[in-house]
Amino acid sequence: MRTQTRLNPLSLPIAFFGAVIAAGTIALHLDVSTAGGAVSWIDALFTATSATCVTGLAVVDTGGRFSIFGQGAILTMIQLGGLGIMTYTSLIFYLLHRRISLTDRIAVAQGLLHDMSFNLGRFLMGITAWTLIIEAVAAAALHGMAPERFSGFSAVFHAVSAFCNAGFSLFPDSLMGFQTDWGINAVFMVLIVSGGIGFSVLMEMAGRFRNRMIRRWQKPRQKRPMSWYSLLVLRTTAFLIVAGWMALFLAEYIGYPRDLPGSTELLTALFQSVTCRTAGFNTLDIGRMTNVSLLVMMLLMFVGGAPGSCAGGIKITTFRALGAFVIAHVKGRRQAVIGRFALDRRTVNKALSLLTFSVLIVLAATLVLNITEGGEVPHPLARGLFLDILFEVVSAFGTVGLSTGLTPHLTVAGKLIIAAMMFVGRLGPILIVAALASYQSEYRYRWPEESMLVG
Repeated sequence: MRTQTRLNPLSLPIAFFGAVIAAGTIALHLDVSTAGGAVSWIDALFTATSATCVTGLAVVDTGGRFSIFGQGAILTMIQLGGLGIMTYTSLIFYLLHRRISLTDRIAVAQGLLHDMSFNLGRFLMGITAWTLIIEAVAAAALHGMAPERFSGFSAVFHAVSAFCNAGFSLFPDSLMGFQTDWGINAVFMVLIVSGGIGFSVLMEMAGRFRNRMIRRWQKPRQKRPMSWYSLLVLRTTAFLIVAGWMALFLAEYIGYPRDLPGSTELLTALFQSVTCRTAGFNTLDIGRMTNVSLLVMMLLMFVGGAPGSCAGGIKITTFRALGAFVIAHVKGRRQAVIGRFALDRRTVNKALSLLTFSVLIVLAATLVLNITEGGEVPHPLARGLFLDILFEVVSAFGTVGLSTGLTPHLTVAGKLIIAAMMFVGRLGPILIVAALASYQSEYRYRWPEESMLVG
C-alpha cells in the first residue's frame, strides 16, 4: 500500500528561503554580477541572506561592487523575500488552520481569517497587485523628484527596497545625501510604513478607500468601522513612530549642536524613527550617533513591524500584548485589555514566550560575537565594541540593516553568525510560536500550588 508523506508546514518557509539564498549566492558570485572585483563566497552568501531576509546589512558596497545584473539579482531576492514569505505562509496557514489552530496563534493568521468569506486566491492577487502599484508609483515619484540621482532602475530598486523594508541602497552613504529633502524622505517613509503594517491591514485600508470613492457616486451608506486588529496595528505603529521621534530628537540634538537647521533635525529624527521599523535606510551617520540614540533605536528595531508584513522583530502586536499585560498587573486586573477586547491567556503566554526566546537568542549571538570579534582584547582596548556588537545583532534579528560600521569588518565566523541571525529573525517568530504549539497539549489534571518568594 502506498503511503503519503505529509510535508511539515514549518519546512516550507525554510525550504523557500534556503533555496532563494542558495541560488542568490551562486548568482552573486558569478563574474557577470560584479563590477569592482570578484566577491568571495562568504560575502555572496551574506549579501544573498541579507537581501532574501530583507535586512540590508552589507559587507560590500551594493552600488559599487555589483553590476546591473548583480543588482537585479539582489532586487529579485528582496521582492521574493518581502512578498514571498507572506504568500507562502499565508497559504499554509489558510489550508491548515483548522487542523493546527494557527488562527489564534499568529497575528497574521488572525488578520487573514477573521472574515469567514475570506478568499485566499483573491487575497494573494490583491496583495501582489497593491504591492506592484505602490512600488511603481513610488518609483515614478522618486525619478520625478530627483532624476539625476534616481535613474529608472535606481528608482525601482529603492522603491522595492523601501516597501519590502530591506534597506539596500545603491548609494554608499544610504540616503544621507537627501538629508534635507522632505519630498524624498516622505516617499521613503510612506513606503516603509506601508510595508510594515501588514498586508491584511493594507488591504482593509485599500478596501475602505475604494468604497469611499464608490460612495461619492452612489447613495450614501452606513460606514463600516475599521476592525479591532487594524486599529490596534495603526495606533501602535503611530505611537512607536512618535515616541521614537521625540526620543531620538532629544537624545541626538538637545545639548549636542550638529550644525543642522531645526527643520532638518526634526526630519532626520523622524526618518530614523520610521526606518527603525526594520527598513535599514539612514540619513544620519549611525556610527556618530549618541549612545542614548543607539539604545532607543535598538528598542525600536527589536519590536519591529506588524505580523504578516515585510518587517521583522518580535512584532508590534507582541509589544502591545506585553504592554496590556503589565498594565493589567499594575491595576490589579485579571485580564489584559486592549480597546474593547481582552486578550485570552494563551495569547499573553505566547507573547511572553516569544519575548523570552527572542531575548535569549539575541544574548547568545552577542556573547558568541564578542568572542569571535575580539574576545582576546582587554576591555580598556575594546571600549564601545560591546555596544556595536549588540546593535549589530539586534539589527540582524530585527531584519533592519542599520549598522554602526561593524559589518564590513566582521570575521568569517562573525559574518556567518550575523547571517544566521538574519535568517532566524525573518523566520524565527513564526517558527518559535508554531514549534511551541506543536508541543502544547491540554492537561486534564493540575499540580498542587505553592507560593514562592520572587524579586
